[in-house]
Amino acid sequence: MERATFGGGCFWCVEAAFEALEGVESVTSGYAGGETDDPTYREVCSGQTGHAEVVQLEYAPETVAYEDLLEVFFTIHDPTTKDREGPDVGSQYRSAIYAHDDEQLETAEAFAAELESEGLYEGIVTEIEPLETFYKAEEKHQNYFEKNPNDAYCSMHAAPKVEKVREKFATDTASEPTSL
Repeated sequence: MERATFGGGCFWCVEAAFEALEGVESVTSGYAGGETDDPTYREVCSGQTGHAEVVQLEYAPETVAYEDLLEVFFTIHDPTTKDREGPDVGSQYRSAIYAHDDEQLETAEAFAAELESEGLYEGIVTEIEPLETFYKAEEKHQNYFEKNPNDAYCSMHAAPKVEKVREKFATDTASEPTSL
């Protein structure tokens, strides 16, 4: 198993989207990129800790490559809006990739540059930096979409991201991504 950490708005939405992807074994919502040790949700939401809401994935690279995860990440959020995703505004909702090693860092930087050079996005503001510390969010935030599928926020924001992943990144019987 390998790990990857992404921030692309509210972690409930990002978590739900990655959980729909074959090869992702677990997704943990949490916080990264800030200055406060072991922050709470309320502290992060205040915008005062410097953290982003993120998800940390454990994935099987023989089933889903890091580049595939990057493609999903850039598909499920807008990497061109600073400190915002949908209705959520603030630095805690920034677009960020926290690399677990130099290879991930280089791959993410090259991937973002390629998206821009191909004209798929203009002005990517995604922060790409080494992961220093990941703090797991409180238990009530784990698997939030799964536990609260009728929550209005989830219905309006998480469900479309999950559906997009299921449609665009569906797998065939050989467990190979069909559109990656």
